[in-house]
Amino acid sequence: MILIADSGSTKCDWIVLNVNQSNIQSRIRTKGINPSILKKKAIHKTIRSSKELIACKEEINSIYFFGAGCNNEKSKEKIQSVLLHYYSNAKRIEIQEDIMLAVLSASVEPSVVCILGTGSNCCFFDGNKIQKRITSMGYLLMDEGSGNHLGKQLLKAYYFNELPNDLKFSFEKEFNLNSDKVLSKLYNSKTPNKYLAKYARFLFTNIENSYVQELVASCVSEFINKQLITYKEELEKKPLYFIGSVAYHAKKIINEELAKNNLKPVTLFIRRPLTMFIQKIQNNPKLLEKSFS
Repeated sequence: MILIADSGSTKCDWIVLNVNQSNIQSRIRTKGINPSILKKKAIHKTIRSSKELIACKEEINSIYFFGAGCNNEKSKEKIQSVLLHYYSNAKRIEIQEDIMLAVLSASVEPSVVCILGTGSNCCFFDGNKIQKRITSMGYLLMDEGSGNHLGKQLLKAYYFNELPNDLKFSFEKEFNLNSDKVLSKLYNSKTPNKYLAKYARFLFTNIENSYVQELVASCVSEFINKQLITYKEELEKKPLYFIGSVAYHAKKIINEELAKNNLKPVTLFIRRPLTMFIQKIQNNPKLLEKSFS
C-alpha cells in the first residue's frame, strides 16, 4: 500500500492506494500540514488525531507527500521524521513541494502551472524539472492572488470603511469582526494565512457584487503582473494551467485579467489536483517514479 498526501496550510488530503490493483482503499482529510509554519509537535497531533491514518500504518510501504512549505531540506526532514515515527514499515518516504503535484495533475508535457489556493505559486515545467523565476518568500511577503491575499484585502477594506453598505452588512452578519478578536487571531494564531484565507469564501459567495469582482480582479492582476508575466515567452507556445480552489472559483475573472495582459486563456482549471493525479497513476503507475526522479 502507498500513502499519497496533498497538503496546504488549510487542509491535507490523504489517499491510501493499492497500486497493484489500482484501488483506492481510503480517502482521509486532516488539518493542513505546512512545515514552514508548524512545529513537529503540531504535525504529530494532526496525524494522531486521524484514526484512519493510524489504522493503516502497518500496511504502508511507501509514502509520497506533496506539501506547501516543503521547499527546503529542513522542512522536508521535519515531515519525514514525523511520518517515519508512525509508518516504520515504509521503505520509501518522498517529500516534494505542492507545486509538483499541481504540475503532474495538469500534464507531463512542458507547461506553465499556477497555484491559487490558501497560498499562491507559479512555475514552468520543462517536461522533467520545475523552473521558477521568482523565489517564494511565503505568506508574509508574497502570496498574491491567494486566499490569504484575498482575505487580507477584504479585511483591510472593511476596517478602512471602504465596503459598500450592503456588503458590509452581510460581512458583519457572517463573521465576528470585533477588532480585538481579529487582531488576536492574526497575531496569536500559528497559521494566520489559514485564518485570513477563510474570508476569501465570503468573496466568492458574493461574487456577483461589483465591488467584490473588482477586489478579486485586483488580486489576480497582481499575481499575473508579479509572477505569471515572467513566463510570457513560454506562454506563447505552451499551455497554461491554474490549480486550486481560489483559481477554480475565480475562473472568469482570471481569464478576463489574462486577456487584459494580452495573454491566452487558461487551458484547464483543476480544483483538486490530488484527485486528478490519482486517476493518472491508476492509468500509469510509473508516473509516481517520475514525480520523485
